[in-house]
Amino acid sequence: MEVLRRSSVFAAEIMDAFDRSPTDKELVAQAKALGREFVHARLLRAGLAWSAPERAAPVPGGRLAEVCAVLLRLGDELELIRPSVYRNVARQLNISLQSETVVTDAFLAVASQIFSGGITWGKVVSLYSVAAGLAIDCVRQAQPAMVHALVDCLGEFVRKTLAPWLRRRGGWTDVLKCVVSTEPGFRSHWLVAALCSFGRFLKAAFFLLLPER
Repeated sequence: MEVLRRSSVFAAEIMDAFDRSPTDKELVAQAKALGREFVHARLLRAGLAWSAPERAAPVPGGRLAEVCAVLLRLGDELELIRPSVYRNVARQLNISLQSETVVTDAFLAVASQIFSGGITWGKVVSLYSVAAGLAIDCVRQAQPAMVHALVDCLGEFVRKTLAPWLRRRGGWTDVLKCVVSTEPGFRSHWLVAALCSFGRFLKAAFFLLLPER
């Protein structure tokens, strides 16, 4: 009961931070909460189970739920464009999933490469998709504990690299501006428009497909 109470308090604190200018600590907590939701959704889609302690379940209609839904939708579009990038990530990186240090170091190296040319929301979505791809590999290879380490690593990267950028934009809710229109059954956004303008068969590294909006 005490664990459930602490989890509920944690979720309430994260939700409250969406309604005002968040601190760096809150941005990191939100990044990890969103990471758990993003990874959990991708694992469910892959037919895999994972237990995420202290998951701050999105409240229907709440800001956390809105942000998570947009991140997942943008991730869907990105993964449709370059599906091979986000599948079998561990094999692409040629790493063993037996060592937490190896996995987290590889993730941080990829994250640094993604953002080497600057920060955009597209690259943030790509970061989450890479983390989810690695998480799927870990669970499939019977290393579910690695997923928790990946989420923590994601939070640490946000703290060191993305927090100032997020703070200038007013926090995670700024990603909601990426959605430019809503239609029944389909949501178009800046990423689709940008990619269409470059042509369907644009050949570039996945993190260069995502121009600053």
